[in-house]
Parts: sequence; structure tokens; C-alpha cells
Amino acid sequence: MTRLCFVLASFALFAAERPVPPPGVAVSSADRAELQAGLDKLAGALKQPPGKNPLHAADVRIFHDAVKFALDYNEFLKPEEIQRGKDLLAKGQQRASDLAAGKTPWTAQTGLVVRGYVSKIDGSVQPYGLVVPPTWSPNAPGRWRLDAWFHGRSETLTEVNFLHDRMTNRGQFTPEDTIVLHLYGRYCNANKFAGEVDLFEALAAVRQEYKIDPNRITVRGFSMGGAAAWHIAAHHAGLWAAAAPGAGFSETAEFLHVFQRETVQPTWWEKKLWRMYDATEYSLNFFNLPVVAYSGEKDRQIQAARVMEREMAKEGIALTHVIGPATEHRYHPDSKVIIDRKLDAIAARGRDPYPDHIRFTTFTLRYNRMKWLIVDALGEHWERATVDARINGDREIAITTRNVEALSLHFGAGGCRLDVTARARVVIDGAAIEAPAPMSDRSWDVKFRRTNGQWRLASGAASAGLAKKHGLQGPVDDAFMDRFIIVRPTGSPAAPGAAAWVKEEMERAVREWRRHFRGEAIVRNDTEVTDADIASSNLVLWGDPGSNRMLAKIGDRLPVRWTNGSVAVGTKKYDAARHAPVMIYPNPLNPARYVVVNSGFTFREYDYLNNARQVSKLPDWAVLDLSVAPDSRWPGKVVDAGFFGENWEIK
Repeated sequence: MTRLCFVLASFALFAAERPVPPPGVAVSSADRAELQAGLDKLAGALKQPPGKNPLHAADVRIFHDAVKFALDYNEFLKPEEIQRGKDLLAKGQQRASDLAAGKTPWTAQTGLVVRGYVSKIDGSVQPYGLVVPPTWSPNAPGRWRLDAWFHGRSETLTEVNFLHDRMTNRGQFTPEDTIVLHLYGRYCNANKFAGEVDLFEALAAVRQEYKIDPNRITVRGFSMGGAAAWHIAAHHAGLWAAAAPGAGFSETAEFLHVFQRETVQPTWWEKKLWRMYDATEYSLNFFNLPVVAYSGEKDRQIQAARVMEREMAKEGIALTHVIGPATEHRYHPDSKVIIDRKLDAIAARGRDPYPDHIRFTTFTLRYNRMKWLIVDALGEHWERATVDARINGDREIAITTRNVEALSLHFGAGGCRLDVTARARVVIDGAAIEAPAPMSDRSWDVKFRRTNGQWRLASGAASAGLAKKHGLQGPVDDAFMDRFIIVRPTGSPAAPGAAAWVKEEMERAVREWRRHFRGEAIVRNDTEVTDADIASSNLVLWGDPGSNRMLAKIGDRLPVRWTNGSVAVGTKKYDAARHAPVMIYPNPLNPARYVVVNSGFTFREYDYLNNARQVSKLPDWAVLDLSVAPDSRWPGKVVDAGFFGENWEIK
């Protein structure tokens, strides 16, 4: 009865939110049988050897998986989408037949092309679209400009609809002699979390088969895609030739107040975690990246560019802001001409990967690189860190820092202009340090670390012991930006009061991963986890040390302890009968990977309704009171939460 009440209470709270994506239409038995027969046939073809390049099998699987998801999960959202599914299966079968014959005609196709890649995160095949210019051919000389385009919000953008759109719609911009990459972004998340990784995985797949100029890649988008462009540009500013965000949002709190008329009341840790994705906080990085913003004069989402104007002005940067006259939420045709002219000029000049002067800011080691500068350690996460680095002549680099404890300078072959015949002088925060000269190929790699307040030349080895570093810095959601395995408990719980909550929340994590990040999570029983899994994957452990053997194996090496009687965080203890911990921590069995305890991604149903809310809701650890049922915002009542220190210690 207790568990039934728990489930019913949870269902009632979740049901209050509009489901995203919406439920599908009924599929007749005849249509279902035809679709299933097509899926079975295509699945059989996919069992054949994939040919020389595994990417080509992914180019077939995108059609199979799109229809399978729609059929299995009730995601044919309109009657006409059923026929789209049949058409996609026919397209997939044609590609499968070509592949079996050793042919891949779509790899030489111009115009609208849909392709796919296998994601490292969950093994899913993710689709992307290309607009390939008529001047391109596989043997054409030179390298090609690429524009990455982020789509707008669409709660109905299933894989079926994305593929259909990408085979029939050229998009807003198709610059001459430019390949346009249309990202799926794992559905509807403004290219955050796994949606962010989608850009880099899709781009890597494209670069395997198309000769892309790494110094002529731009990032663009409109509406939700404009928000994605602000985010990707601000956090990865050193990678692109230019950015062109249109409308969208660029931060959370002010946008929700203007657009949703919502007064946001964050917890203290949520407010810190806004510093992960708020582009306003990273405005200094536009010192290194040309940006052309667009807004319609009458569009409420002009707010995004206005706040970026304000924040960039604080850094001494004047934002180029093209405004469509008397225009609401769309591009004005005259503005498109202006934007294209500006971006064409910037792309023709190209990105400078090794400029003389860099200015950089971050709040987390997840975003730790600008051009030839890499920040390796912070003084404190979620507080502002800055670096100003300038090459002075051919002998010296002068650097000033704030909240930075270690950094590297990396110049690839041909990149370093320092004198190769003499030791370099690096001045960091006033301390002069002699460093080795660049190599004869003009490459140069050198590391520095602050020890006892003094900057010194450092060896290549990382500091001993646990430390927060790039890709291993939290918060909880960070574990879902790389390969992860959900580990299901099979034993008897030490804390039986949490068993029903564990089961429901784990099932929810699996279900919502598929719905909102469009892959099927890898799930193993705790008895099935292998050494290879531990080596390759972040482990998401559900249960307690009694029910989950993996937790039992490492429980005494985690900073938050869970026993029969209590959940202990440092000197604080909570009754295990009605409390459960959530945590991310380096895996004691493989400190290069995470373990997560009792959590999927942390934003929930309420946050699905506006992409600005889709940010981390929990920090590195939390304690939940399970007597308060989960709802559309929280997995229970958060009675304590916090961030681990820079050495993964309890603060």
C-alpha cells in the first residue's frame, strides 16, 4: 500500500505538466504490421557486414531507429507521419541494398543529405542533415567552409520529423560554397548536455568524409537554436570563425522573467549552477570570436541580445546587433542579406588559432580552453576565473590570472612564434619563469602550476591524489555527457524505506533519457558489470550498499556514506529510514571515470516546458527526504546539498 500511494502521488504531480513530446495518434493494425515488416527487413539487412566504413551503417540505421522509436513509443504524432515512416523505411532499404553491393552513392551526393553517427554516450545512432553545395565533390580540391545550424524549439521534432524536414527543407541560410550541418541536438534541449556533445560528435563524423577547413567553421541558429548558438559560441569561443545567434535566450533568470513572466527563486546551488550555461557570464570570451547577433524589432526574444550587449559592454566589447525592422519572431529578408555579407567576410578571413592576445573566462573546468591556452585547475569552482595572455615579441608571454591554479600553453606545429634558439620567458601574475624554447617545428607545450602561492614550471604529470579536472569536475549532470551505464540493484536493500523510491526513480531515469535525449540507456544488473565497463564508462549506481554490490564494493571510499542506520555527510547524519543520498564522485575503481549514486539528469518535467530551465538542478551531492514524494521539479525534498572541493573533499 505504501508503494502504491507513493506511485500515485508521483503520477498525480507529473500529470500536471504538459507531456513533452506529446502522445502520438493511433496506428491501425494494418499500418503497424506494414511498418513492423519494414523494420524487420531493414534490421535483417543491418546484420550484414557494414562495409569498409562503420559510418555508412549508421547512415542506414538512422531510418530504422527513427521508425522503431515512433512505433514502439507512440511517437507518430500526426496521421501523415505514418506515411513518412514508410517512406523512411524505403529510403533505408535502398541504402542497405547499395551498401550490400559495396556502393554508397549518398556520400557523393550534393543538395540535401541525411546521415548519422554512433554516439559514445549510449551507443545510439544520432541523425544529422547536410546541405552540400553543388560545387562540392569528393575529389574537389581545397577545404570547405562549414556552418553548423541549431534548430528552433519543436516538441514534435521526433527523428521521423527531423529526417523528413532535412530531406525537404534547405533551411534559412545556404551560403555559397559552404556545407551546412543541421544538428538534431538530441531533440529539444538547446544543445545542452548530450545535445552539446551531439555537435562535436556530428562534426567529427562530417570531418571524416568531407574536407572541412577547421578555421572556417561558424555556429548559427534561431530561436532555441539562437540560444544554442549563444551557448556554444561563448563556451567554445576559440573553435569557431564566427557566431550568428538569432533571438533565443542567453541566460536563465532574466529571460524567464521577461518571456514567462516568472519570478525565479533558485536555491543557492542552483544560482551557482546557472554559471555553467549562462552565456552572459562568459561575455569576455567574445574578445576572441566575431559575433553577429540578430533580433526582430518586435520580438520579445530580443531580450537575449540586449542582455549580451549589456554584459559584453562591461568587457569593452560592442556587440554587432542586426535588428529586423517592425519584425516579430522571424528573420527579416533584408537582415538576412546583411548577416550573410558580414559572415561571408569573416569566414573568408578565417579563424586565427594562434593570436597574440587571449582573454578568457570560465566558472568550470568543463569549459577550460581558449585557443592556445588551457586552464588545468581552478582555485574554486563556480567562482569566476579569468586569464589574460599576451605574446610580447619573440621571447616573452605575459599572463595575468584570477582564481586559476594551473594552466598549459599549447601550440601545434607551426603555431608558436617564439624564438626557437632561446629559452622563453613566461611572466605569470608578475612572477618571471624560464621555460624551454619551442621545438623546431614551432610546436610548444608547457605547463605551469601555482604551489604555495608561487607559479612554477610543472611537469606533464598531474598532481598526486584526486583533483577536479576537465571532464571530471561535476556536477551530477556531467556524467551524462560521456558514456554511462545505469547499474540496477539485485540484492536486499540495507535501507528498505528507500527501495520503492529507488525503483521508481531509476525507471524514470531510463524512460526520460530516451524521451529527452533520444537514446536508449545502457542498463546492467550490478552482477553483470565488467572490468571493461569500469574502464570505459561512468557508472550510475542505483540502490544502497545492501542492494547494489557495486556500491557495497566502493561505499567505504565515498565521502557520503549510507549505512543501515544513517546517511552521513561529514559530521552530519540523516535517518536512513527516510533519506537517500545523490552524488557524483570519481570512481574509486577507476578515478578517471565517475560514479553517480541515485540520479539521472537532474532537470525534470516542469523544466521541459521552457529550454531556459533545462539546467543542472543538483550540485555534486545532495540528501533527499523521501517522505516528500517526487514531483515535476525535484526527486524528493532536498534537505542538504553542496559542492565538493577542488580535491573532491567535503567542504
